Amino acid sequence: MPNSLQEVQLNAVQVKEMFLYVGEKVRENKPLLTKIDSAIGDGDHGIGMSVGFTKAEEGLRQKEFTTINDVFKTIGMSMISTMGGASGVIFGTFFIGGVKGLDPQEVLTLPLLAQILEGSVSSIKQRGKAERGDKTMIDALEPAVEGLKQSVIGNQSLLEGLKVAESLAEKGVEQTKEYVAKFGRAKALGERAIGHQDAGATTVWIMFTAMREWVENAINQE
Repeated sequence: MPNSLQEVQLNAVQVKEMFLYVGEKVRENKPLLTKIDSAIGDGDHGIGMSVGFTKAEEGLRQKEFTTINDVFKTIGMSMISTMGGASGVIFGTFFIGGVKGLDPQEVLTLPLLAQILEGSVSSIKQRGKAERGDKTMIDALEPAVEGLKQSVIGNQSLLEGLKVAESLAEKGVEQTKEYVAKFGRAKALGERAIGHQDAGATTVWIMFTAMREWVENAINQE
């Protein structure tokens, strides 16, 4: 990896390693996600995400990758095929939707990550019909992606952009405590869901935190 932070870009193998780390961190947080989801949901979000990322790890380890597109597609297809339910479709779309129609890319830069995840937001909204304020993963993902885009405008590094995205995702999670849910089991609770954070949004924040940690560690090991 280049020494200059401004030049940091990841090849397909590094992106694969980054998402193996992301999956590891999501699985580590299964008890937390289960606890959060049990308060207002079905209680199975942590289990589903763990199953999805376990299958994604199998898919990632079985192949050699030369493009970023294939890494994202492999993760997304693994999730859709194993998780079932809304979370499988939505988190699968997170990975597949962003690279749909994208020319093959061999390196991941901050501008490309912002572009991919902007596509993810659009695809998820189209599929799930959720908007910000509906107490879903969009409440963490959309502000995080806006942070990435602002970091691109500010000519920041990949690491700096991920730090901004992580912070905004965390704020988004906190804000879900104030919302009435529009989807899932929590919808039936009405105002009783207020005070509880959304499990999907929490997963998004964990993912951005893990991405930031991986890039930070990779730079420090140079």
